[in-house]
Amino acid sequence: MKILVLRFSSIGDIVLTTPVVRAIRQQVPGAEVHFCTKPAYRGLVESNPYIKKGHYLTGSLRELAAELRAERFDYIVDLHNNLRTRLLKLQLNVPSSSFDKLNFQKWLLVRFKINRLPHVHIVDRYLAAAAPLGVRNDGKGLDYFIPEKDEVDLATTLPAHFQRGYVAFAIGAQHATKRLPVERIIELCGQLGRPVVLLGGPEDESTGHVVELAFEKEAATAVPPTAQIPDSPYYFPKTPRPQDPKTLIYNACGKFNLHQSASLVRQAQLVVSHDTGLMHIAAAFKKEIFSVWGNTVPAFGMYPYRTEFRVLEVEGLACRPCSKIGFGQCPQGHFKCMRDIRFDLDLPPARDGR
Repeated sequence: MKILVLRFSSIGDIVLTTPVVRAIRQQVPGAEVHFCTKPAYRGLVESNPYIKKGHYLTGSLRELAAELRAERFDYIVDLHNNLRTRLLKLQLNVPSSSFDKLNFQKWLLVRFKINRLPHVHIVDRYLAAAAPLGVRNDGKGLDYFIPEKDEVDLATTLPAHFQRGYVAFAIGAQHATKRLPVERIIELCGQLGRPVVLLGGPEDESTGHVVELAFEKEAATAVPPTAQIPDSPYYFPKTPRPQDPKTLIYNACGKFNLHQSASLVRQAQLVVSHDTGLMHIAAAFKKEIFSVWGNTVPAFGMYPYRTEFRVLEVEGLACRPCSKIGFGQCPQGHFKCMRDIRFDLDLPPARDGR
């Protein structure tokens, strides 16, 4: 049976679909699973051994539909359920089922703060879309597969102090209202009191550099001529002094690709992350996660799946959630959802005694 799974974006969402892909491949007799997404996520598809073939939206939707039609699929599982996937299904004209996005319930929560969302993780809602195929949740959680060439050798990559154990801190997120201000990142790192590897893309490199400088003894003389302060309304120049001399910072932002960053997450003692893709990758490796939430809320159903985690958030804030996705800046101007979070950490012991 030839089955097509549709999910065009993003990193975290595609990682969250992996239990569906695995369940179909392992539970449907003779299943051949294909996955359709954007070319930016090709690496996630090609590294997954449960996926036979990937299809990518590189041109028009009509061209993609022609490519998919030639595959003669028996069934489509739509885990995106937007206009584009509906048009694809209409053109392919094969049996299908779709993920329920619960947009009305999300709108109620964002607009009126009325929570009618079910207490069901999005992974289980994804799996419900595949239920007509007879698949069930196997309880194994998320998958993430790192190609051997992208495994990071800590001994040749990180400074010596980090090789005895570190915290991975994913400081990035697509929207500013899902990211801690840099001064609060510095404060949280100070409370961790152990080596911290900052993870993010090239767009997070300057923020990571500011955090790194905050923990250097002679930061004033260490700033390179090219260093830039992030151009963001959420950068506050009066950063607090580091609170623990055991905190060391290694800014890995922009230095590693996604698979390599995942390798650093896999080898970390624990993970701190905003509501972003690396948080779900950490969950795939069953890491303990400190999950930081700003304008979005765990009630949307996208908290870390089947792993130990703790939520850091401001509960009871009248304006929260202000969006189901995020904004470039706080609509209210105060950004209390991130600025007022209390970092009450109860850290597990570090392997090297830190």
